[in-house]
Amino acid sequence: MKEKIIIDTDPGQDDAIAILLALACEEIDVLGITAVAGNVSADLTEKNARKICELAGRHDLPVYKGAARPLLKTLVTGEHVHGSSGMDGPELPEPVMPSREQHAVNFIIDTLRIQPAEQVTLCTLGALTNLALAFAMAPDIIPRVKRIIMMGGGFFEGGNITPTAEFNFFVDPHAAKAVLNLGINITIVPLDVTHKVLTNKKQIARFKTLNSRVADACVALMEYHERFDVEKYDSNGGPLHDPNVIACLLRPELYRGKYVNVEISTDAGLAHGMSVVDWWRVTDRKPNATFLTSVDSEGFFDLLYSKIALY
Repeated sequence: MKEKIIIDTDPGQDDAIAILLALACEEIDVLGITAVAGNVSADLTEKNARKICELAGRHDLPVYKGAARPLLKTLVTGEHVHGSSGMDGPELPEPVMPSREQHAVNFIIDTLRIQPAEQVTLCTLGALTNLALAFAMAPDIIPRVKRIIMMGGGFFEGGNITPTAEFNFFVDPHAAKAVLNLGINITIVPLDVTHKVLTNKKQIARFKTLNSRVADACVALMEYHERFDVEKYDSNGGPLHDPNVIACLLRPELYRGKYVNVEISTDAGLAHGMSVVDWWRVTDRKPNATFLTSVDSEGFFDLLYSKIALY
């Protein structure tokens, strides 16, 4: 049976590669893509999602625009990382597939009500605003979710937008806090994992050998995306954050972590948006998520390469 998923995203170069990975997999049935403000505005993230669908030859896949701002704070965006379009790097044409009129939040609610209970996985690549709104508006859908696999947070690695906070949780910490405390089966793919998956010269050269339009776009996405992290961290390549969500869905054996309590700080100051992980279980807080910390990097790139090669 195919894995039924909804991808909630804010493309984003690494989001784009995650979407391409999912759409290449016959094991996955992508029911729709919901866009949220984050890396750039919701108008741009929705348009970028349609560009990627067209690149993958999936003009039929519905894309919905969602929340244009976080629940309770001013939107923070990431053009300094992703460029003014949010997806700088490859030269992709303006999309011709239409925007859907339905709001992303309503699509999530309707889909979870229509699909059999506990059959839909929510794969989140950005801020959790759309999900928090959907669960608040329609609490009956909460027990119908199979699981959530989300990219967000960091523990041993700290933060990437502030000293303590990872970008997705920082953009809407109130949404992340709400979703994490709903009792849903949640797996968190944090910076602790994604900083171990680097697009170094060896990996990029490998993708260049594929000589397809999609592979060439992936190379351009990787090369643009890595430049910021190489300069910032003096690393041997840039981390591919969001594709790890899809890889974890496909190949969970590549990842290791622990079922622990994770809380999101909504306090003002340096801890704003911080994922507070009770890794050593020094409190009596009930575990609420599987927090991953390690990945087989070569296994990840083998999976990504094999799926992109199908285009």
